[in-house]
Amino acid sequence: MRTPVRTGNWTAVVAVALGTFSVVTTEMLPVGLLTAMSAELGVSAGTAGLVVTVPGLVGAIVAPVLVVAVGGLDRRRVLVALAALLAVANLLSALAPVFAVMLAARVLVGLSIGGFWAVAAGLGARLAPERAGTATSLIFSGVSLASVLGVPSGTFAGELVGWRPAFAALGVLALVLLVALVLTLPPLPALGTVRARELPGLLRNARLRLGLVVVLLMVTGHFAAYTYVRPVLEQVSGVGPGLVGTLLLVYGLAGVMGNFVAGAVVVRARYGTVLAVAGLLGVCMFALPLAGETRAAVVVSLAAWGLAYGGVSVSMQTWVLTAAPKTPEAGSALFVAVFNAAISLGALLGGRVVDTVAVSGVMWAGGALALLAVPVVVLAVRRRGSQGDRDAVGAPGHQGQERPGEEGA
Repeated sequence: MRTPVRTGNWTAVVAVALGTFSVVTTEMLPVGLLTAMSAELGVSAGTAGLVVTVPGLVGAIVAPVLVVAVGGLDRRRVLVALAALLAVANLLSALAPVFAVMLAARVLVGLSIGGFWAVAAGLGARLAPERAGTATSLIFSGVSLASVLGVPSGTFAGELVGWRPAFAALGVLALVLLVALVLTLPPLPALGTVRARELPGLLRNARLRLGLVVVLLMVTGHFAAYTYVRPVLEQVSGVGPGLVGTLLLVYGLAGVMGNFVAGAVVVRARYGTVLAVAGLLGVCMFALPLAGETRAAVVVSLAAWGLAYGGVSVSMQTWVLTAAPKTPEAGSALFVAVFNAAISLGALLGGRVVDTVAVSGVMWAGGALALLAVPVVVLAVRRRGSQGDRDAVGAPGHQGQERPGEEGA
């Protein structure tokens, strides 16, 4: 039986959004610091990319394991513990004397990411059930804000005071997050325990399967390219180090807009929104190396890329929750697992392309993968037959509204 919590708890929603901001900023911070980190730790740029690969891989494993392991624990306590772990991971990163210690710290980051996302992804409907879609978009806005404030700010900080203080600052932010969660979150008793055998059973759901494939293609493609966007901007687009942070800020601002635009339209046109996101994502990655050193074209390509990627999380979380409305936490765990596996795979693929082909090759590889998601979405639309996007999708978190027979459609 579901235990209701106080409705309209928007301060708690904001605190959870701060959590997604913190974990994603921590995960993505090395993107803006990769050059300095690789030089100081004595590794190549491709090897340094493992600091993005490792937390993604660990997060992918942890997400489904954690939702089973926590059983009936209050989700408030789980989130607070994960915030504490994030603080420890960031402070250890700031102090890492060698690359091996940095990788160990990034394993802890992966534990925090996988656990926090798996629990937080479906909380919008519990904390603000009367406006579940808005609450979910707000929670996922932390992802876009991490691009706007997190990665560019880290890049600027790295240029001014070095990459270590940037990680130390994130450690302090994680402690602030811990306090915010303690003060704002109501008790969040488990809505039921997730048994290990339920997770593979969910993969019999064809709509969920197709959605996870779309996530895998889009996110792998994005991170194959985005992990190495700084070397691309510097070596292909001729951008000076001082301007990289500004361009990433443009990208991030567009990402915030993309998050809320996608959140507004996905409830009416789920597949159409995902089609637009995947298509624009692929085209923009192709466009960046073609822009050469034409500054205006570089800015437009990055802004459009940010707009597209800003819509990925909220649109695909909506797809997952509406494909498996009776098991939101288990469905979210699979979503987070695939998402983080894709981050890891993308960063790894990009590193191999950079080290063995050319730095511009990551854009071609990433764009091709993103565009491969388009026919998968088309297949999902065809499986829906004449209903198309006109089904009663509702906002994220409106579980239990599926039509008869939709679960495995």
